[in-house]
Amino acid sequence: MKKVYLDNASTTAIRPEVIQEITRLMTEDYGNPSSTHSFGRNAKSVLELSRKSIAKQLNVVGSEIFFTSSGTEANNWILRSAVRDLGVKRIVTTKVEHHAVLYPALALQKEFGIQVDFVAIQPDGSIDVTHLAELLSQDVTTLVSLMHVNNEVGVVLDLERIAIICKEHNALFHSDTVQSVGKTEIDLKALPIDFISASAHKFHGPKGIGFAFIRKNSGLQPLLLGGEQEKGMRGGTESIYQVAGMAKALEMAYANLDSERAYISDLKKYCIGQLAQAFPNSKVIGSENGFYNIINVILPLSDEKAGMLLFHLDIKGIAVSRGSACQSGSSNPSHVLAEILSPDELTKPSLRISFSHYNTKEDIDYLIEVLKTA
Repeated sequence: MKKVYLDNASTTAIRPEVIQEITRLMTEDYGNPSSTHSFGRNAKSVLELSRKSIAKQLNVVGSEIFFTSSGTEANNWILRSAVRDLGVKRIVTTKVEHHAVLYPALALQKEFGIQVDFVAIQPDGSIDVTHLAELLSQDVTTLVSLMHVNNEVGVVLDLERIAIICKEHNALFHSDTVQSVGKTEIDLKALPIDFISASAHKFHGPKGIGFAFIRKNSGLQPLLLGGEQEKGMRGGTESIYQVAGMAKALEMAYANLDSERAYISDLKKYCIGQLAQAFPNSKVIGSENGFYNIINVILPLSDEKAGMLLFHLDIKGIAVSRGSACQSGSSNPSHVLAEILSPDELTKPSLRISFSHYNTKEDIDYLIEVLKTA
């Protein structure tokens, strides 16, 4: 049976070169990077060279990159420490953020009594910048946390514009860049962003490893206490093969960015055209000009057929999502779509289709063929 993977916003296939690098390190450099003997020194060298490689891709210094287990950990760390250690009394975010930001913000509201304000969302899923500026006019120590690329509908935040607004109002700015790091250029030397979060498995690296960018002298304090790893900022022995795999994946992502972005953009355009031809009443959620590897589309199917759609596609070997993979097992509608769609549209089936350079137009043709049978 043909297998088609179109759920790359959920996770991506590891590049073969990354697997080779991880495998080599697991057999050759298995020392603890905190040990002082030669095995440990070799592991430490791998760790720090990887840190410098990642920092170079983002135009920052290595001392501003801290390894975490995931983007979720990085988000929790940044939000929690901002409130606990930096005097933040208010978090400004949106109701379409990933739950790795929404849930920590609401938990901090409950624990510390901080204020949580939500920026209004436009019909296409973008934020209301005027409303953000109004919220920031309040005289209260604030952290703004807004994702760069929405993981469900692909809406892109203007990082530079938001960073400047935050700076003008003396607000700290954190961006969850899990869906964008490795897929578009981010120059953190040029952008006045205080913190970002990233995860390797979104850019063809291994799962279980990510990083936080923490601007030098920000004052952020550790979330996990233990040893002196990560300059005392995150206790726990570093997984050097995962770190090196992440660095290799990011290096390759940016080395091939122009060609792969052009190829994937063409696939997306082709997919939108084929969907429109096969289903004239379909509707792309948000903007067709959103991020180049994500489409979320409403299909004109009956409620009876909609309930079995993902099951039908899966039986035919096609992997897509109803929304975020983090909540695809839930019977509740996506919290992102609930903010964007009308009540009537929310009852109709929607599919998130997300591409990588491993996909082909033949994959899309097969998807359309199977959708027609639904």
